[in-house]
Amino acid sequence: MASLEDRGDIGGVAAASGSSGGGHVAGAMGGGLEAGPGGAGLPGIQEEPGLRREASSTDADPEAPRKKRIRLQEGESGKLEERLYSVLCCTVCLDLPKASVYQCTNGHLMCAGCFIHLLADARLKEEQATCPNCRCEISKSLCCRNLAVEKAVSELPTDCSFCLKQFPRSSLERHRNEECQDRPKYVLLGLRVTRCKYVRIGCPWQGPFHELPAHEAACCHPSKSGQELMGILSDMDQQHRRELTLYSSIFNLLCFEKIGFTEVQFRPYRTDDFITRLYYETPRFTVLNQTWVLKARVNDSERNPNLSCKRTLSFQLILKSKVNATLECHFLLLKGPYDDVKIQPVIQHHVFSNDANETEYAPLPITDSVECNKLLAAKNINLRLFIFQIQK
Repeated sequence: MASLEDRGDIGGVAAASGSSGGGHVAGAMGGGLEAGPGGAGLPGIQEEPGLRREASSTDADPEAPRKKRIRLQEGESGKLEERLYSVLCCTVCLDLPKASVYQCTNGHLMCAGCFIHLLADARLKEEQATCPNCRCEISKSLCCRNLAVEKAVSELPTDCSFCLKQFPRSSLERHRNEECQDRPKYVLLGLRVTRCKYVRIGCPWQGPFHELPAHEAACCHPSKSGQELMGILSDMDQQHRRELTLYSSIFNLLCFEKIGFTEVQFRPYRTDDFITRLYYETPRFTVLNQTWVLKARVNDSERNPNLSCKRTLSFQLILKSKVNATLECHFLLLKGPYDDVKIQPVIQHHVFSNDANETEYAPLPITDSVECNKLLAAKNINLRLFIFQIQK
């Protein structure tokens, strides 16, 4: 009997010593002695409720470990997301990439915008682009996209800018465009805004999408007089006439007898000045039986265009052939067949002769500085040139 009491005392002490290892020690030393859950019922032993539940969840309730793990994951999820934000962010702008993710040879991440901007800056300064983190060389051939990071970023939650609710980045665009009750209804000058349907007659209202029906039902602009509406419509008609004139001019040019076009490739060069400047020039090409060259410059040959946030390209067309009579032409540049740069067509006009064989520099009609950086980051700039000769 003394040995059994000794065993019971040893088992009770082992059960009270800890929630995880105590049960195993008691089983080993008790030699098959069975006790209640957590050693309950042994005299003189008072256990803490938390310890008893933890031991019982391990031994008696098979569902408890799964629930416990889920509860811990939910408690740690916020911290995990914050850690992922710092790990997956761009090393340049320190923000999560919105589209493509590039990495240098050492694995440092860059979003597409910063990657293009680094290449454009290096082209302007005549330097080799380097990773801002480890200073290894970067280029479009040396760097590759990191698809795993792109997929991981797409699953991270982010706030909708309209309703401020959180959604995975992969489904945010569909929510913003189709589901969000505070979403904008129209796109105006590149910005998404919710406008009244009577905006064409001067209503300035902007607001949440769910308030739009109530506003339109009470909008006062439909009841305005015709004289008030005529002033508003005249301004809109002027913009419409400018666009219509452009398209009509292009269609009229397509009816000319002599039309020529070719793919042109601008290659980067440097001036011979003490402080060199970047400029672009195409090889000689033949259109309409004449030899031509195109030149382009950055920010109208500004001294340090790499220090400017706003960047532009301007170009001129040069006639290299000798002509017996004046050559009057219309010409325009469009994007090449395999480029994604956004260029708005603008028709240029010049009368070429042996004494006036160069046009004035005209701005390349790209939409913004981001598109300009795309062109500067490329090895060459590929565009398509159209020339329309006016018959006398």
